[in-house]
Amino acid sequence: MSNTQPFSPEFDAIVIGAGMSGMYQLYKLRQLGLKALILEAGTGVGGTWYWNRYPGARFDSESYSYGYSFSKELLDEWDWTEHFAGQPEIEKYCNYFADKFELRDDIKFSSRVKYAHYSKKSHSWEVGVENGTSYTTRFLVTGVGLLSTPTMPKFEGIKDFQGPWCHTGLWPKDGIDYKGKRVAVIGTGASGVQAIQDISKTAKTLTVFQRRPNWCTPLHNGPISKEEMDQIRAGYPELFELCRKTAACFVHTIDPRGTFEVTEEERQAFYEDRYAGKGFGIWQGNFRDMLVDREANKLMSDFVADKIRKRVNDPKIAEMLIPKDHGFGTRRVPQETYYYEVYNQANVELISMLDDPIQRITARGIKTKTKDFEFDVIIYATGFDAVTGAFDRIDIRGTDGKLLKDKWRQGPRTFVGVMVDDFPNMFMILGPHAALGNNPRSIEYSVEWISDLIEYMTSKSMTVAEAPPESVENWHKFVHEKAEGLLSNEIDSWMTGVNLNVKGKQTRTIVRYSGTAPEYRERCNQVAASGYNELHLL
Repeated sequence: MSNTQPFSPEFDAIVIGAGMSGMYQLYKLRQLGLKALILEAGTGVGGTWYWNRYPGARFDSESYSYGYSFSKELLDEWDWTEHFAGQPEIEKYCNYFADKFELRDDIKFSSRVKYAHYSKKSHSWEVGVENGTSYTTRFLVTGVGLLSTPTMPKFEGIKDFQGPWCHTGLWPKDGIDYKGKRVAVIGTGASGVQAIQDISKTAKTLTVFQRRPNWCTPLHNGPISKEEMDQIRAGYPELFELCRKTAACFVHTIDPRGTFEVTEEERQAFYEDRYAGKGFGIWQGNFRDMLVDREANKLMSDFVADKIRKRVNDPKIAEMLIPKDHGFGTRRVPQETYYYEVYNQANVELISMLDDPIQRITARGIKTKTKDFEFDVIIYATGFDAVTGAFDRIDIRGTDGKLLKDKWRQGPRTFVGVMVDDFPNMFMILGPHAALGNNPRSIEYSVEWISDLIEYMTSKSMTVAEAPPESVENWHKFVHEKAEGLLSNEIDSWMTGVNLNVKGKQTRTIVRYSGTAPEYRERCNQVAASGYNELHLL
């Protein structure tokens, strides 16, 4: 008879990442009385809003729709100062949350996770960080973020440049001095658009290197007075209920009419109203067929193109800023504040990398096919290895040593965006094929669903949760059904798994769930209501 004691891991749960996902997950795990730990690569909380401190970084969701909704006390205490808060205010909010709920005692900072290996024998995970420390845990929860792995372009000589340079997603805490300097920004995605607006105000010269333009629309940000904040606070219950009902958890609701169900005069008035409105209303509150009907999409694209032409003085530059490879809204729409007017400034130059490609980075600047540019500062706004990138850089191995990166080589496959077959006791917050949109709204639901499952297992002394292949396959089919007919899935973007700077990500795949958030929650609620009978629980 063996005297061997059952293996007892150090922690009930380890969470990777101290952003908004990870912090709320820690809070919920503590509520269950579980011993939990967050491992965070940075030196502070905030995730996206810790790392992305580049000039101009801010929300593109309304501030008051973005914060946590579960605590009335928190909602009563926190005042937003802008409709779309900037990075310093958002990071301050994240720190306030961590301090209010005393989370820091259970967060290990400067602890980038290197590997996570599952043991079938002990039904537990071993998690190792880059400093050599390792931990064991029953459950592993990932809060690694959709856009948290910066990618650099494949230019020769990047490290040869003798001046300051960085990626927007790794902006140094002490900043970069670009006032009165010759600055280059490479990239015109959402981060690039925000940075360009700010940098252009004080740089001696700003040269923007653009591979392909994006459709950008006005943010219409503004301050929030105390009186307005009081009104917002009084309306929080209705606001969050609205977010629960809309397709992507924003405050904007898709118009039930079709583009061609109104007169041309009514359509133009509607477009003008949306263009003058705040935030994503023009994208998430447009006619119902704008993202599925080519002719409807063309009309909207033509409208925005005309707006760009009216805002940019030089017709040639205006045409360079109008996308020709995708229709409006088929890629995420960067929100801007006088972005197009930047190109009317004498100190700003726009270079098309399609017409004049970058050949290499030099010690003193950038060499294109036709010219040697000299710069004092180079900023790479070249995006992220989205959705799966943060998982790929961790050596995650499930049953029998299966590597997650290999399993997802042909595209991710999950169960409700939370679990993966052959990876027991691993739960993903906003994993591939989970509902996204206004992310904190989806984060709260995902964290609560995971916590409910763990509570259910704990109450029944269960130690293993597995997603069987048939459940993963059924969800995979559902995700693909919801992707049918969307124009966005015909376009190369991070939303279709394409990143030209990442090996193996040149072919479109379905990496995101394209249905509505209410549909997603209904499906997940069915799983829970059935006693999780689509999972194997032991």
